[in-house]
Amino acid sequence: MAEKVWFITGTSRGFGREWAIAALERGDKVAATARDTSTLDDLTEKYGDALLPIALDVTDRAADFAAVQRAHEHFGRLDVVVNNAGYGQFGFIEELSEAEARDQIETNVFGALWITQAALPFLRAQRSGHVIQVSSIGGITAFQNVGMYHASKWALEGFSQSLAQEVEPFGVHVTLVEPGGFSTDWAGSSAKHAEEIADYAEVHEAARKARAQRTSASGDPKASAAAILKVVDAEKPPLRVFFGSLPIQLAKADYESRIKTWEEWQPVAELAQG
Repeated sequence: MAEKVWFITGTSRGFGREWAIAALERGDKVAATARDTSTLDDLTEKYGDALLPIALDVTDRAADFAAVQRAHEHFGRLDVVVNNAGYGQFGFIEELSEAEARDQIETNVFGALWITQAALPFLRAQRSGHVIQVSSIGGITAFQNVGMYHASKWALEGFSQSLAQEVEPFGVHVTLVEPGGFSTDWAGSSAKHAEEIADYAEVHEAARKARAQRTSASGDPKASAAAILKVVDAEKPPLRVFFGSLPIQLAKADYESRIKTWEEWQPVAELAQG
């Protein structure tokens, strides 16, 4: 199999780091971004010139374009572009500050958008490439206490589905990876929490218990590396793919409920049409 050149954001931990290692281990080359590239020192020492560490805050559009340009100039091409950088914003909708809401969208949506825009001219020119958007089961369904995170992933899902149709004629693929719960520190040190409103105390407790049940059997980020290689090596990669065993159950229940409601209210839909 031909060597691939990867550009991966958010490689200091979690999926980004494990996927970078998997690519490097099989002989691919990786441009790896992180806010603090010292987190990549051990990988640089082990893999040498096959790894290009790049310091990057994905909310900086100009820096995003410069980083992608640098990676392309360094390796001569780009084959797999992974938008993995992001974090979870916790808080009920009423509790979110303007800054918390805007920061979530800036990182999870605009960060991915700018990197995608920066990479597309190179992918179009070579008539090949694969954009991997790290979404979530939270990109197709929603739970309490992470509404702004859901908003960011639903936005990512929407523009990526449009993108897939736009770039298909150029031989460029788009895949939305939708993980369930994984031990990636997503809800740990990288997460942000809004100040809770006292009146929601009981509802917050119920939400925490529900989330604990959903994440009681978290997936292993190391195991996900083999899965991402299957996706990027596929002749016809999927637009969407779940990572983990739980998402398909959640998706089926949610979509069955949606269809039932839509059908129940179809007379009203037709009344509205006139």
